[in-house]
Amino acid sequence: MTDLIGSLFPQPRRAQVSPGDGPGRDAPLVVRVDPALRPEGFRLRADSGGVLIEHADERGLRHALATLAQLRSHPDWGSGVVEITDHPDFPVRGYLLDISRDRVPTRETLVRYLDLAERARLNHFELYIEHTFAYRGHEVVWEDASPLTAEDLRWFDAQCVARGIDFVPSVNCLGHMERWLVHDKYRDRAEKPDGFEWAGEHRPAATLRPTRENADFVLELLTEIAATTSSGKINIGADEPFELGLGASAALVDERGRGEVYFDYVQYVLENLTRRGYQVEFWADIFAEHPELMGRVPRGAVPVVWQYDGPALSAAAIERADDEQHARWAAMDFDVEATRSGVRGRAAGLIAAGEPFWLAPGTSTWQSFVGRIDNAIDNLADVARTGLDTGARGYLITQWGDYGSFDAPSISFGPLLVGGAIAWCSDTNHDQDVAGVLDRIAVQDAAGGFGRATVEAGRAAAALDSPLLNASQLFTVLWRAGRLPAAAWPEPAGIAAARTHLEHASRALATADPSAGDGGLCVAELEHGIRLALLGADVLALGRDRLDDLDPRVAAELRDRLDRLVVDQRALWLRRARPGGLDDSIGRLRPFRRLLERAANSAPAGVQDAEGRARRSVALPDPRGGRPAGSLPSS
Repeated sequence: MTDLIGSLFPQPRRAQVSPGDGPGRDAPLVVRVDPALRPEGFRLRADSGGVLIEHADERGLRHALATLAQLRSHPDWGSGVVEITDHPDFPVRGYLLDISRDRVPTRETLVRYLDLAERARLNHFELYIEHTFAYRGHEVVWEDASPLTAEDLRWFDAQCVARGIDFVPSVNCLGHMERWLVHDKYRDRAEKPDGFEWAGEHRPAATLRPTRENADFVLELLTEIAATTSSGKINIGADEPFELGLGASAALVDERGRGEVYFDYVQYVLENLTRRGYQVEFWADIFAEHPELMGRVPRGAVPVVWQYDGPALSAAAIERADDEQHARWAAMDFDVEATRSGVRGRAAGLIAAGEPFWLAPGTSTWQSFVGRIDNAIDNLADVARTGLDTGARGYLITQWGDYGSFDAPSISFGPLLVGGAIAWCSDTNHDQDVAGVLDRIAVQDAAGGFGRATVEAGRAAAALDSPLLNASQLFTVLWRAGRLPAAAWPEPAGIAAARTHLEHASRALATADPSAGDGGLCVAELEHGIRLALLGADVLALGRDRLDDLDPRVAAELRDRLDRLVVDQRALWLRRARPGGLDDSIGRLRPFRRLLERAANSAPAGVQDAEGRARRSVALPDPRGGRPAGSLPSS
């Protein structure tokens, strides 16, 4: 059993247990306000005379009472005099959940996230939305997405308020508009309606023309969704307008510069919202690259600097990149040097200018199946250190869903909890035992198997010894159907090491015995993620030059494994999320399955497998009826 203070989560800033008579079972509780305390801060003293709580505000009282509840549940409560003084490092401690990259959570899943966020003392929760809100008059955009409605978001806002958390819609307004621009109704709003070339790939139109008409159009969308929250806050995104200056605005950008054109549009949106009393965030990726824009952010708005890899992985990936990778980065206008040193490099322009900003680390779960836990902790801790050094007032943990949200929600529970604790007090929480936090807080696994398994599986990506920014090859080799740059393909020793971690995780998971309401589901999700990652390891082990010339028997075995995994992915998805984006998500694996299907059927006619059966693609039945669950959706 952990000692009394050691059992607290998050770990308090200052705490001690002194010899003396502690509080009895029926000790009186006295509560009073101390305006001298820092926001959300509190003091707690428990002795033979009772329990005294002094708090700065309502949230401070909430945190103090939650701490008291933890103390009272410990066997050593009452054995001495307890004194705790606590307050947060960052005034804003938030979590952003991507609900647009196919996975739209059920209400039950949203509550699960909120309960963990409350336990981690977060006070800000964002839902990132592109096309998954039921905007009035725009049914063609969301009708197949199982969107959240205004009623859903008002319900979610009430759930947040009940937990002392601000609900903040996060809605893009310039880039990342491909789910809109694909439709004829909105095509003329695109910077490049026919799409664009980026990093050697053709991509569909994703960026709006930076016109006043389009700015007014998105303001209507933003104000409609902002009306669902009581916080008076909204994030307008405005990041990654890749095509800006390549199409309709080319002449204007040539004349005035990309930064000026970009910020004229964004500033108009910001000023319209701040004049109405909203507090507004926007992503700083373009803004931070242009010193001439500093000092022009309207009062009530704040740029947010994101960085999703820690300094260790960032530096390693850059140092080991070959000429091909550097050429790809150059084609993407990717600032290698800014990224090398983690978030401090990304925020360098704002720091130098004295521009107020927030910082946004990530959970390192997307594009991974099982997470990249060591990178997540390095990133979360680095962002906190940088934020404290530079006076950043906001710390926003992000959980993105790039390329289909294949990582199950429970994979993010560890980074959510530990990241929230780090944001509360970095000094006392930066070295939290992730496995222990998962077992104690997230799933209540007294056997300790779930936490150990999650951490072991989450270390498989690093074990590949082939550092990759923002992803793990265990995932990317499948969704890219083996089309990885030569330098990104791990060596056999690294692949074997990753497999060892995954096998150890599988054995640890067999000992898990969680008692949380969704504990069994968490185990099933992790087991499935491990199987997906093992499939990725086996594909990597074939070698980069083998995928175009696979032995038919090997291809058939891989195809059938993939089909079985797809069946399970469908079932697990529907336990946590609405059905709308499921086919889109699984469709990301269509090119890989096609590759396997072609190879499996490439033998001469009449050749049979070892059991004497003609090789064929098996369409596995869907227990809910309709299209076979194991088959990937057609285009």
